[in-house]
Amino acid sequence: MSFRLGLTGSIGMGKSTTAAMFADEGLPIWDADAAVHRLYEPGQPAASAIAAIFPEAVDPDGRVNRAALRAMIQVDRSVLDRLNAAVHPLVSEDRARFLAANVQAPIVLLDIPLLYEAGLQGLCDAVAVVSAPPKVQRDRVLQRGMTEADFQIILSRQMSDAEKRSRADYVIPTISLDTARAAVKDVLADIHRRIAEDA
Repeated sequence: MSFRLGLTGSIGMGKSTTAAMFADEGLPIWDADAAVHRLYEPGQPAASAIAAIFPEAVDPDGRVNRAALRAMIQVDRSVLDRLNAAVHPLVSEDRARFLAANVQAPIVLLDIPLLYEAGLQGLCDAVAVVSAPPKVQRDRVLQRGMTEADFQIILSRQMSDAEKRSRADYVIPTISLDTARAAVKDVLADIHRRIAEDA
C-alpha cells in the first residue's frame, strides 16, 4: 500500500505551487479542490445532487453556479451543512478511486486544503503543512484580487497556521521557490527512509 502524505495549509501559503513540486518528483496527486470542480461539471454526481436540493444553484446547462451557492450560504448557514452532506461522500469516493488506481505508487499526495478542519488527518500516514509569514500570506492573497474583508472571513474559518504547524509531521516554508523545493526533497527523503525502515 502507498504511503499517504497529506498536504495542507491556509489560503495564500503556496500549497498549489508546492503540490506541483511533489508532482515534479513523480508523486501521483489527488487534489480535493480539483475533484470538487470536476464533480460540479454538468452530468457529474455532485451537480446532480445539488440540482436535487438547490435547483436555483444550477445553471440551465447543468453546471453548478458556485457564486449562487456562496450567496445562499451567506444568507443561510444551514445550506453549507446540507451541501457538505451531499458532496462529501462523492468526494470521498473520488479519493478512494484515486488511491485504488495508484496502489503501486510508493508515495501518493493528498492535497486537501481543509484537512485538519475536516478531520481527515487520519487518512494520512503523515501530514505536511505549507507555511509563510503572515505579511507574505496577506500580500499573496490581495495580489490575487481578493479584498481584505474576504481574506479575513476565510482566515476566521480556517485553523490558524500556528496550530496547523504544531500538528504537522513536516512544515514546508514557502518564502521562496528554492526554499520550498529543498523542503519537498527533504520530506521525500525522510519518507523514503521511513518506508525502508518499515520494510
